[in-house]
Amino acid sequence: MPRPHIIAQQIRSPIIDVSKYILVVAAITWLMVNSTKQMGYHWQWFRVPQYLYAVKDGQIFSGPLIAGLMVTLRIAGVSLLLAFAFGLITALLRLSDSLVGKIMARVYLEVIRNTPLLVQLFFIYFVLAPVFGISAFSSAVLALSLFEGAYASEIFRAGIVSIHRGQWEAAFSIGLSTSQTYRLVILPQAIRQILPPLTSQAVSLIKDSALVSTIAIYDLTMRGQAIIAETFLVFEIWFTVAAMYLIITLILSVAVFYMEKSFRVDY
Repeated sequence: MPRPHIIAQQIRSPIIDVSKYILVVAAITWLMVNSTKQMGYHWQWFRVPQYLYAVKDGQIFSGPLIAGLMVTLRIAGVSLLLAFAFGLITALLRLSDSLVGKIMARVYLEVIRNTPLLVQLFFIYFVLAPVFGISAFSSAVLALSLFEGAYASEIFRAGIVSIHRGQWEAAFSIGLSTSQTYRLVILPQAIRQILPPLTSQAVSLIKDSALVSTIAIYDLTMRGQAIIAETFLVFEIWFTVAAMYLIITLILSVAVFYMEKSFRVDY
């Protein structure tokens, strides 16, 4: 049975993390407010809500920032699934007995990890997309998936390697194949260890998704830039955009925290 103080610590953890985030944001906001006062900047927060939502004939419609947020969530969601798939496949190839598989995995890792994401995004969009008829949305998803998948593969590999060799021997002794051993024995145990670093990788993907605005995708960042160009509400819009990104990552972190608790085994 878990001790009471351990349970209390587990319950407090997300609250403490959220409190730290809020304190940091509050400190940054305070510094920015005082700095802009000295610059003579006049805050116009009352103009921001119209870019979040609009009310017409008693109905609420999403504004440009919310529309951009939906695009960001779509890109991040699809990219996240593909990144984890690429990462797992690459990790399995590196741990396999196939020489060709190991070489392919190593080439993929070295190329992706040693080139900037922005360069990869431009290469896919401006070079590969016209040849293969890939849309801007698909180009963004592919670039993010390949980039984050390379880092996720190391996380998967480390989690798999950390499982004791005896687990493999026990699985083979009862007649399980390699694929069955991975699916039924190894990966369920490894997921408890790789979930926290995978969460950090997911947060990184969400933040990196802001780069897709460079290929004319109207995500949250691109919408913010367009609004600023029209209204000159530089600080108000960027603070709002940053807060929206922060809310997404906080929700993801808290959700994964409770998922991690459900996977944890009490001794």
